[in-house]
Amino acid sequence: MSQRRKKNSSDGETKPRTSFVNKFFRSSKLRPTKAESRQKSNDLEAADFQPSDDAQKTENILDAAKPLPSEMELGSRMEKNEQFLQKLGRKAVNKCLDLNNCGLTTTDVREVVALLPLLPDLEKLDISWNDLIGGTLRSVTQQMHLVSKLKILRLGSCRLTTDDVRALGEALEAIPELEELNLSWNSKVGGNLPLILQKFQEGSKIQTLELIDCDLTSEDGAFVGQLLPMMQNLEVLDLSINRNIGDSLNSIAQGLKSTSNLKVLKLHSCGLSQKSVRILDAAFRYLCELRRLDLSCNKELGGGFEDSSAQLATLEHLEVLDLHQCSLTVDDVTSLTQVIPLLSSLQELDLSANKKMGGSSENLLSRLRFLPALKSLLINNCALQSETFTALAEASAHLPALEVFDLSWNKCIGGNLKLLLETLKFSESLQVLRLSSCSLVTEDVAVLGRRGYRMDGNKCHGDNRAQTQQEDSHVQGRMRALKRNGPCRHHNPGLPASETVRKFLLFKTPSLWYIVMGA
Repeated sequence: MSQRRKKNSSDGETKPRTSFVNKFFRSSKLRPTKAESRQKSNDLEAADFQPSDDAQKTENILDAAKPLPSEMELGSRMEKNEQFLQKLGRKAVNKCLDLNNCGLTTTDVREVVALLPLLPDLEKLDISWNDLIGGTLRSVTQQMHLVSKLKILRLGSCRLTTDDVRALGEALEAIPELEELNLSWNSKVGGNLPLILQKFQEGSKIQTLELIDCDLTSEDGAFVGQLLPMMQNLEVLDLSINRNIGDSLNSIAQGLKSTSNLKVLKLHSCGLSQKSVRILDAAFRYLCELRRLDLSCNKELGGGFEDSSAQLATLEHLEVLDLHQCSLTVDDVTSLTQVIPLLSSLQELDLSANKKMGGSSENLLSRLRFLPALKSLLINNCALQSETFTALAEASAHLPALEVFDLSWNKCIGGNLKLLLETLKFSESLQVLRLSSCSLVTEDVAVLGRRGYRMDGNKCHGDNRAQTQQEDSHVQGRMRALKRNGPCRHHNPGLPASETVRKFLLFKTPSLWYIVMGA
């Protein structure tokens, strides 16, 4: 027995196991084990005192006989944590632990809690879309001080409870490097927002704050307004689908004046009214870096742009403007006609589902030609009339970057498609043209054929042969499905029911990926 111990000791200490933490977090430094600390201590003592050979052998025997529970426990814990991640089909990569939509249970949360102390360099933690973990967040937040380098925390749709919300507020102080916080789709955040964000200090590093559909109250909205001046680095603010914050928009807009770095502002379906446009317009002059503005699905907004859209033109870097389903009036369209063409950086414009603009948007659509960077134009279900469609078709010839063009549910296109195709024939960027439910007639389909839009089964061209064959296979499958379901005539009743016409449902050219006429 003694000889065996001597032999084990003479071979040197057992090498520590390579854990999955070291494998995926190569920059992470775990605390040294007791064995490693003891070895370092022995090395230092050896510099001043060298024991005799007999004494050294006796010490080695005693060391080998001592149990190392901490090292064994650490190795066992690492193995269990690795098995836990493998069970979920996930792994920790590049300082990121992504467990979103994993169906985490209360037991799994305990595994996550055991995992965090081993990830001191963790920068991203995403456990969104796990709606069974509500009520367990406190056990996670109690470990937050061990991952103080955390920059991204996503807890969307986790059914957080009031206790979870309170625990999160207490823990945020322990992660001062936090740059992104997503609490979307947690209704208990509403009415409790100050409990979460009250410890944010001036100079906070938060760049992204997403609170979508959190049932925020008017008081929560007012608190956001008071908090914004402390968030000088904020770049993304999404308060969408919180219908009660419209009443506190004055406070929010006042706070926005202090967020000069803001690039994305989303207020989709927030209960905004006509006066909301005037309130926001006063804040726009301070948002010089704004790239994306979403005011969509605020049906009471209609009429608000009549006299309050001047400052919108100062957003010279704006790339995306979404005003779909805002009940825009004739006077709104007139006012926007003076503003939208001045947004020279605009790449995406959505005016869909504003039916009152159909007969009054001729000037606006004609002036879209001054937006050379426009890539996506959505004007579906706007009740366009012949004059407005003509103006739009002529303007489309001056949009060289256009990739997506949606004109669906505008009945006036039926019988007039030739006019649009005439202006689009030189387009090299267009990839998607949607013409669903446009009352197309046989003549429209015939024009498509004469213009050279290739149907499935046509010969391939040049170096794109393999790609085109793959596209043809996809289109043929789509055609077989349409032949079974027959939606073409339902959406465009003017088309005959022949198989030949059905095949015109999707067309392709080297630049145009597909034209949707029926689906």
